[in-house]
Amino acid sequence: MRFSMFGRRRGLALDILIAASCLALPLCLAGTPSYALSEIQRGDLPSPVNPPAGSDSAAPGATVPMPEGPGTKPSGSGQPADDTDKSQPETPPANGGITSPRADPDAPPPAVVYDLNTLPESVKRMHGLIIEACRAGDIEKLRPLIGKGDGMTQLSLGDIDGDPITFLKSLSGDGDGQEILAILEEVLSAGYVHVDTGTPQELYVWPYFFALPLDKLDPRQRVELFKLVTASDYDDMKQFGAYIFYRVGITPTGQWLFFVAGD
Repeated sequence: MRFSMFGRRRGLALDILIAASCLALPLCLAGTPSYALSEIQRGDLPSPVNPPAGSDSAAPGATVPMPEGPGTKPSGSGQPADDTDKSQPETPPANGGITSPRADPDAPPPAVVYDLNTLPESVKRMHGLIIEACRAGDIEKLRPLIGKGDGMTQLSLGDIDGDPITFLKSLSGDGDGQEILAILEEVLSAGYVHVDTGTPQELYVWPYFFALPLDKLDPRQRVELFKLVTASDYDDMKQFGAYIFYRVGITPTGQWLFFVAGD
């Protein structure tokens, strides 16, 4: 089953306008009427956010709070603003946020794994529970797996307002969530990668395209990619430089960390 990622093409100026609107209104996606996934545009997705405070696991390359702007001094320091202050760290690269694509052309790609029996039991169990909920066709079965509070699964690159299941239904063209369940099952049926082994950011991610440069995919891997997206989407992603359709991350302890799409 293939899902169009960007749908109808729009002019660059309109895409830029929509992207700017989303930056000003980070809840735009959650507060709008339901769209079919084939109508979701890259510009309709909010910018990445940091992982919730207090989360005991972080996705690969999780971002840190940005330093204060030039010339800003701590309250009560008595020191005037100095725009030439060089003590602040440089801004981190743009592709270092939570759930961001990890295709690094200069680094050896991680191994692609299909055997679920190699997963830690906690990860294998969560994977199986999500697949089971998808095949049941009832999106409500995802609710206990998504959780709530600081440990809730991230479902958008921006904040969502309200109930997470209602939000997922709003992304599903059928209105009841079966389309988004189909995508979730397809993603989890692909091969996976194990990234950042032995670090606090250790993670199991589906599909493996998340961590492989798209221009390095062999013909067999491109066939697997086309089970998820169209050839047109593939061309768009090559221009972007990474896989940006839906991906799933599960921590070694079995926490379902994210299910998101976008750049």
